[in-house]
Amino acid sequence: MSQPPPQPPPISILPLATFSPDLYTRAWQSTPHPYLPLIATTHDKTVTVFSLSTFTKHSSLTGGHSRSIRSCAWQPFSSPSSSQTLRLVTGSFDSTAGIWTYNPTTALEKAISSNPTHTEPQEQEEEEEEEEWEFTLVLEGHENEVKSLSFSPSGQFLATCSRDKSIWIWEHLGGEGEEEDWETVAVLSEHDGDVKTVAFAPVFEQGKKRDGRGYGVDCLVSGSYDDTVRVWREDGDGEWGCVSVLTGHEGTVWGVEWERQERQGGRYQRLMTAGAEGRVLVWELKEEEEGDDGDEEGGGNRWGGIPNTMRRSLREEWEVKGELPRVHTREIYSVAWSGETGLVATVGGDGMVVVYQEDLGTGEWRVLGRVEGAHGPYEVNHVVWCRRFDKGGREGEEMLVTTGDDGVVRAWEVRLGE
Repeated sequence: MSQPPPQPPPISILPLATFSPDLYTRAWQSTPHPYLPLIATTHDKTVTVFSLSTFTKHSSLTGGHSRSIRSCAWQPFSSPSSSQTLRLVTGSFDSTAGIWTYNPTTALEKAISSNPTHTEPQEQEEEEEEEEWEFTLVLEGHENEVKSLSFSPSGQFLATCSRDKSIWIWEHLGGEGEEEDWETVAVLSEHDGDVKTVAFAPVFEQGKKRDGRGYGVDCLVSGSYDDTVRVWREDGDGEWGCVSVLTGHEGTVWGVEWERQERQGGRYQRLMTAGAEGRVLVWELKEEEEGDDGDEEGGGNRWGGIPNTMRRSLREEWEVKGELPRVHTREIYSVAWSGETGLVATVGGDGMVVVYQEDLGTGEWRVLGRVEGAHGPYEVNHVVWCRRFDKGGREGEEMLVTTGDDGVVRAWEVRLGE
């Protein structure tokens, strides 16, 4: 008699904290810093930076944009111990991206040393903190609102996307303050609708050595109102091109998320895409056979030595290898894939937070738990896995952070049964 398949451990999704103070206006996105105990939330014409140690306001970024700020991204440091300038980029409905800078040592010191019971910073202290953020540069070029932005893992490239159907790739050439230098290196205009989201793939050491399929190390994906996902890469000559168009959704692609754990055997990380029709698809790159580099004299570089006019015909093949159970009753706006546990969380227009787990033996996904009305009657616009820095967190433990139309940012403890 066959044994029933093992069941996943029970899960509890418990309210951990509400970041204070409430923002009182629709909040779009919350982005944790890669290393520091800080998380930035976009709302109205402001970004509020909260401490992950105390769940309280750390500082505010105001006065840089003339319309609401839709998204933000922290520029990665070269290493966790780096003393580089703390840099945050914001994407706004005013069609621009703004560059903000701050001293990282001061930011870390203030976030950790804040009094956990001190939820109402004095006005004088708040003013001093705000003055330490500097709005250093405006990146202009988009014709409509900037929906999303993403840094490459090295921090060298920044991708911005817009309602104008384009993706711009900017290169940070260095400099500080008024001497800061950014250059436009590509404008990608192959989508037929608003580009809702962009995300650079994480890079692992094994992937660097393996050198992918001969392209540069950076890979970018974009999701659009045209119901497609596009994969973009840079060749050895600095040219960016679309290497794959992923079709499978029946509505706008609101969210894209890369797998954040290194795969066995050096296989390329998978990709998740979330659509307005309520589906979350799992994509995998179809690996080429060893020695099949598509270029007999190019030393394995599929684009090297090939004229620009011919490069358009070179493509990668991505296949749907899984689908998460359909739980949401409305659009899925955001999907988050944990780099620690491999768990996935989704949020959307129905106000639910749903957590999934993959069966590593079969590759099937199952629902572990859900929270209905996570922000009351309001839509939940964004979800992210975030390292815990508070006193109650264990080393390496993560939490979920959700951001809603109610202007509230909530932290959730995800507790698996023993």
